[in-house]
Amino acid sequence: MFERPRSGECAILVHVDFPGDRDPEDLQEFSDLATSAGATPVAVITAVRSSPDPKYFVGSGKAEEIHLAVVEHKAEVVLFNHSLSPSQERNLEKLLQCRVLDRTGLILDIFAQRARSFEGKLQVELAQLQHLSTRLVRGWSHLERQKGGIGLRGPGETQLETDRRLLGARIKQLHRRLDKVQRQRAQGRRARTRAELPTASLVGYTNAGKSTLFNTLTGAGVYAADQLFATLDPTLRRLDIAEVGPVILADTVGFVKHLPHDLVAAFRATLEETRGADLLLHVVDASDPERSERIGQVNQVLQEVGAGEVPQLLVYNKLDRLDEPPRLERDAEGRPTRVWVSALSGAGLGLLREALGDLLKGPLACGWLRLPAAAGRLRAELFRSGAVRQERFENGGACWLEVVMPRTELERQCARQGVEVRLFSAPEGDFLAGAAQAP
Repeated sequence: MFERPRSGECAILVHVDFPGDRDPEDLQEFSDLATSAGATPVAVITAVRSSPDPKYFVGSGKAEEIHLAVVEHKAEVVLFNHSLSPSQERNLEKLLQCRVLDRTGLILDIFAQRARSFEGKLQVELAQLQHLSTRLVRGWSHLERQKGGIGLRGPGETQLETDRRLLGARIKQLHRRLDKVQRQRAQGRRARTRAELPTASLVGYTNAGKSTLFNTLTGAGVYAADQLFATLDPTLRRLDIAEVGPVILADTVGFVKHLPHDLVAAFRATLEETRGADLLLHVVDASDPERSERIGQVNQVLQEVGAGEVPQLLVYNKLDRLDEPPRLERDAEGRPTRVWVSALSGAGLGLLREALGDLLKGPLACGWLRLPAAAGRLRAELFRSGAVRQERFENGGACWLEVVMPRTELERQCARQGVEVRLFSAPEGDFLAGAAQAP
């Protein structure tokens, strides 16, 4: 059989158009995926079929054309922009005498290169093993032989059966580890819920500029590049919004068209950050002519992971590529719906913060709050946040503050100082003469 190269790699790209599924941008995205994986496309072969061929997916004549291209360009791998069955992969590898990868295998290879965190590596390995579990036979005939010899005689178990058993055991182990990570993430979300910290998650099509926007807003310094799936691991950072206070901002993996369902299942623990968020910042490449289709594809994946009902704010990024000013659009009720920004130049980020403040702040607390004399630190914090309208002092040293601010933020600050939140329509008690003050 053929030798399987370890890396790299002149690649032949194969794309088939089927009725009702013809998208001129799909081939360009596939080429970008191949480049992101480190391959060098040397030829693109296209075909039109009414249905896939059961043996070669593309038919025997087109398969021979691919074989001639492999020989001519000395290609090391053939990439299909479709999902292939295990038997189709085996048949193609036997004919082409080189590696054959479908779209799922290509995306998994990119994920394996991008994973940095412990959780990300576990998820990539799980997805790879689940994809490999039906492809163990591939091109190796020795896997079908039974083990034999001194110390190796067993109950007739073949090497292939042994590998399948070990593979299944490893998949179960990975599921247990990911379940533990999922519980840890749920515990972190519960802690943020108890602290009443609002959470916003960045979602969107891959290469829409989510990580660049995340870095600009928080100074996190996560890896960002002009390539598909540049960021895989989720990152959480604190973002201070004037009208709300501290907000947890999460950067998640980008989506792509025809994202395989098994990959969505393997990365469900990571995507739970979107399901548990109070707001989704749906980042869209404003310069992409297919942006409407991209929005629909992202919403479809959000439905699959159970985040379809979470409120969204559309953030049209890369405004620097268009001759348009930044702007904030609102609906008939005055709630922000779209904001146009440039994460690279920083244009419109003030409008984005304004929209975040409007969407994340809860009901306002308006009234008079009584603070004991020992709550001087809380008084200073309320003045610093600009929430105090008036102040009056009692004879005993306690003070009354007329406050207007989000109720959740007021409750958070009072709980930290051990002060009960009770608002009155007017101050009560004996006051010092002339103690009424305006801040």
